[in-house]
Amino acid sequence: MDVAGAGSSTPHHRLDQLKAFDQSKAGVKGLVDAGVTKLPPFFIRPPEDLAAADTLSHEPPGAHFRIPVIDLGDVAGDRSGAVAGVRQAAETVGFFQVVNHGIPVTVLEEALAAAREFHELAQEVKGEYYSRELLKKVKYGSNFDLYQSKYANWRDTLFCVMAPQPLDPQEVPSIIRDITMEYSRQVQVLGRVLFGLLSEALGLNTDHLESMDCAKGHSILFHYYPSCPEPELTMGTTRHSDPDFLTILLQDHIGGLQVLSHNGWVDVPPVPGALVVNIGDLLQLMSNDRFKSVEHRVLANHIGPRVSVACFFTLHLHPTTRLYGPIKELLSEDNPPVYRETSLKDFIAYYDNKGLDGNSALAHFMIPR
Repeated sequence: MDVAGAGSSTPHHRLDQLKAFDQSKAGVKGLVDAGVTKLPPFFIRPPEDLAAADTLSHEPPGAHFRIPVIDLGDVAGDRSGAVAGVRQAAETVGFFQVVNHGIPVTVLEEALAAAREFHELAQEVKGEYYSRELLKKVKYGSNFDLYQSKYANWRDTLFCVMAPQPLDPQEVPSIIRDITMEYSRQVQVLGRVLFGLLSEALGLNTDHLESMDCAKGHSILFHYYPSCPEPELTMGTTRHSDPDFLTILLQDHIGGLQVLSHNGWVDVPPVPGALVVNIGDLLQLMSNDRFKSVEHRVLANHIGPRVSVACFFTLHLHPTTRLYGPIKELLSEDNPPVYRETSLKDFIAYYDNKGLDGNSALAHFMIPR
């Protein structure tokens, strides 16, 4: 796999390098296994991107901005505290962490271990799952936007579409099959709880978002961020917001996830046993900008591998005629719709074709004023 040399920066040469990387089916892990000490050029952020990033910094020492932690232990009883916490977080930060969420710690630990175990399989074994086929339900790959992005991210991913059509367990790699099915069951239950709280936070009936199929489908992404030889030159994941209703993220102890706040990039510190929740683009659209789908990124790191398990609540490409726009009950003369209606298929197509370019897909669906 000759993708590590500095080489020429011509578009033709870059495309050859991308194809060589893609056709190796070995991902970023393959580069690390090959002993690279310098980043292949197509991973290096362009100068203007590095310069722009320098203007964004961590919160200054002593700043009080924190990602809220919400206790779900009493949601079956008095929900008012949880609803208020979710409302505050969704309307301002777009991110929060949940504890006492009902998923056993052993399940969380096994899910993280599974992410690592799959990505550390022999290349010829995991390479069988390597694909860029859009409708494939279980696929392993590196950089879904490899050919569109300005630079590649230092990350590999196993992607599994779990619902609304039940995934045949035999399609899941055997080494992670049982925990994938169990984690999917558990996180789907939590998703319904969260959509109930979010519905109430909007002043709607508890089942409102679920009745709009927000909890009907989900995909699980097992991310693997190997140790990077030059982390300051690339990213684990480029700044982006998520093309779904809601994301539930399980991260390991290493950290690196950052959220863009009004004062710059803020770390989302790993909290043992907690799950990170963030509002997706589609929920910002449906809430007519009341809830915020906030940009976030993952830093590359000398320390590795970092693993995480992301659950995207979305119907993805499942056929549906439902259109999504601002929820009618939230609109008024003083609060007219900000966005036009869109199908999930059109939204996902626009997001995927655009790639992670640092710009929100939501701007494309705004009603001109």
